[in-house]
Amino acid sequence: MEFYGTLGGSCQSCDVLDQLFQAGMTGARLNLSHTTLAACAPLLKEVYQPAARAAGVIPHLIIDLQGPELRVGTLPAPIPLEEGSQAILGEGGIPVPTAVVKAAQVGHSISLDDSALLLEVEAAEPARLLCRVRQGGLLKSRKSLAILGVEVDSPALTQADLDNLDVAASFGVTHILQPFVRGKEDVLALRRALEERGLDRVQIMAKIENRRGLEHLDEIAAAADQICIARGDLGNAIPLWELPGIQKDIARRCRGAKVPFCLVTQLLWSMEERPVPTRAEVSDIYNGVLDGAASLMLTGETAAGKYPVQAMEYLVKTARSALQDLERAREEA
Repeated sequence: MEFYGTLGGSCQSCDVLDQLFQAGMTGARLNLSHTTLAACAPLLKEVYQPAARAAGVIPHLIIDLQGPELRVGTLPAPIPLEEGSQAILGEGGIPVPTAVVKAAQVGHSISLDDSALLLEVEAAEPARLLCRVRQGGLLKSRKSLAILGVEVDSPALTQADLDNLDVAASFGVTHILQPFVRGKEDVLALRRALEERGLDRVQIMAKIENRRGLEHLDEIAAAADQICIARGDLGNAIPLWELPGIQKDIARRCRGAKVPFCLVTQLLWSMEERPVPTRAEVSDIYNGVLDGAASLMLTGETAAGKYPVQAMEYLVKTARSALQDLERAREEA
């Protein structure tokens, strides 16, 4: 089983990365919504790869592309959004993609930072949206954005994605997380881009995180190498209480098609601030393994959390406990 962390400020030293590998980490995700491969050259070549060699690990390097994912633009400083206050998206306010301004209508709810913040559109103008803050918090640059229940049309691969693919081989990229996959054509577009660059062996992990992806899951699974159940934005696209059942259904269909799947998002979210996980979190991990997950991935827990090594230790130990129980059940059957 593979255990992945996400690279970020909390794990940029050889010491922390060495401890993560010693804890059982087998690879790491690099979120390219915030940066580029070239900009991360020092981290990857002078820290990540040496730490892996020192630990005797041949690591996976997973790049998470931008794709059609929607994000807030770059802010000069974090913006506090107070509940009940007005927020402007677009011209003269918080920078957002033009496609968002065009697609949003009065009454729509807009999720920011994986639903940590929630806005309601009160007026839609040609170049901006006037919104009321329904759930406040601190908004930082490049955080995720979604119009709940609405899909905004955008290309499968951005120019930034193609630029990163151009140099992927030189950094030893092994896997690509393709965000917001809507159908097999999105996967095939990425496959062609990889083949053009001699990256035929790089594995495509198609992220299921919108309704179109769910509707076309079988064809996506047939075209991709792996499926990634990305519960953050998927939980924005559907009622949250339906998410556990949908996760189970995706897992069942992946098992039936013999396609590996990865489980990600908030596996140990509380450990961004606390050294010990909740009982619900370890149960979530355990059940994900029982459902057949081939890999588990931490995001903010290792990228920005206070306890990255402890989070990886709990992830690995909980998953291995589940694997042992599975093996014991098979022997007794």
